[in-house]
Amino acid sequence: MIEYEKIERAIGQNWYELDPALQSRVRADCPPEDLEWAEAKLSDFGQLVGDRIARNADVIDAAPPRLERYDRWANEVGEVVHHPAALDSKSALWATGYVSGFEAEAAGRGRPAPAVVLAASNYLLSQADTGMVCSLGMTSGVASLVESYAPEDLRQELLAKLRASSMDGGADGSMYLTERDGGSDLGATVHCTARDIGDGRVLIEGEKWFCSNIDGAAIVMLARPEGAPAGPQGLGLYLVPRLLEDGSPNSIVMRRLKPKLGTRSVPTGEVEFHGALGYALRPRSPEGTATGDAGGLNRMMEMVNGSRFGVAMMGLGIARRSFLESALWAHHRRAKGRLLVDLPLVREQLVDLLVEVEAALALGFECAAASRRADGARLRRILVPAAKIRLCRLGVEAASYAVELHGGNGYCEDWGLTRQLRDAQCHPIWEGSENICALDVLRAIRRDAAHEALLARVDGVIGESPGGVLTSPAVETLARARLKLAESIASMQGLVDPDWAEAGAGRLSNLLVRTVSLALLLEQSFESDDSRAGLVALRYARRHFGGETLFDDAIAGIAGRQLLAYEPISRATAEEAAA
Repeated sequence: MIEYEKIERAIGQNWYELDPALQSRVRADCPPEDLEWAEAKLSDFGQLVGDRIARNADVIDAAPPRLERYDRWANEVGEVVHHPAALDSKSALWATGYVSGFEAEAAGRGRPAPAVVLAASNYLLSQADTGMVCSLGMTSGVASLVESYAPEDLRQELLAKLRASSMDGGADGSMYLTERDGGSDLGATVHCTARDIGDGRVLIEGEKWFCSNIDGAAIVMLARPEGAPAGPQGLGLYLVPRLLEDGSPNSIVMRRLKPKLGTRSVPTGEVEFHGALGYALRPRSPEGTATGDAGGLNRMMEMVNGSRFGVAMMGLGIARRSFLESALWAHHRRAKGRLLVDLPLVREQLVDLLVEVEAALALGFECAAASRRADGARLRRILVPAAKIRLCRLGVEAASYAVELHGGNGYCEDWGLTRQLRDAQCHPIWEGSENICALDVLRAIRRDAAHEALLARVDGVIGESPGGVLTSPAVETLARARLKLAESIASMQGLVDPDWAEAGAGRLSNLLVRTVSLALLLEQSFESDDSRAGLVALRYARRHFGGETLFDDAIAGIAGRQLLAYEPISRATAEEAAA
């Protein structure tokens, strides 16, 4: 149970210990042999991000990285200068093992960190600073590409740096995808060229327009090999070091940093390549010889898919932080002689925000856990783009609500909520806008029949229903939603005109998200020892599928305070609230 009245502010708290929903998810998804380590690790991490990292984040936002192109003698140095608070946060996060995916501890324990721990650490850090997640989180994705595709003479030395246990001697990764024409149609908009000079080495010419973590040591980027055909299949994937083997700078010019709305802790900018040395990231034949560079876009998408999920968790983290800030404010601020939490309309809104955050958390962590299921690859394939749509949009909605609830103070920069709103607006754009992700959901259905795995997952939940006053109405709602979703998918597949199919992709993705989220909330209620989870699922069902019945809902009025505090709710109280 959370006693909000005793907590003055969110910063300074252990955000793992303040999140019972996350703790339940970790216990549900973590292998038993890893649970003790996972809970201890995440508790330590929750304290770090809730205090030191969160405090630094506000300092960094006011003093973001800056580009010094020239020294006092007008020599071009092209150096990004970070505030000491940013260096402190990065050093602390490196030391926890976050950057390497807890690789050192994995080696000592003899098995990798469970997916739920990796997802939870991203989610927790996102509540403090999503820019820092981007700045450091790309490193593990770069490491995976280096491990799979880098030349042998480069692989082991660079991997040791990318997976180092401290920032000193470590190397962070960057991803440069977008050029001046935009980022969605990469086959047509990538104009950087790569000239082969032998042994898998190339010289790269051109520019990149949005370069996240611009000063990273190991850059992964797309370019078109000289003589390669037009279109996406002609692209190659390359690793470009910022420094050459002798320590001198590569032929890379940082033109400027972007004047971004938010996510200021990660420097993003424009870069020019003037014959920069790069290494082809490409598969090797069984004989050990390198294959051609073509097909680099597919290899890059291995990293992008993971990054897309990471961005979804950023949106979820901001939604959770915004809920926490709102709940604390409502338990301390008075209006009309009452605490805000006791004003009926505010309590309704807070309960709905809580329900949306718990539904989004269930959806996000289902993506992380999908690989443990028999048809997990297809399930994750369709859930990741769908989850990114909802979780990132929820981050914007929740941050906006938190600002409004705090009134004029919330609108002022020194209260910290404005940064959440500014940062949140980035995430629906990063790694594929909502339109791009909706089209990716459609592509997953048509190319991979991934909806089959998703519908089977929903059917499994329906089949597990224990019945009862709380769950039966919501299960009946889920069954109708599942039928509607299957019919919508079949109708979409039958469309011959691709324009009509694309036009409906957003509506289909929305229905998919709502159906799966309800299923996951119901599954949690089946496994719970008290009635709280059942009320959350029922409230979600009424909110998204109930139509006019929502106006008769008494859940927030009767059990709202208990729901917000994660307090166990008796069956009698739950049935009264649900009636």
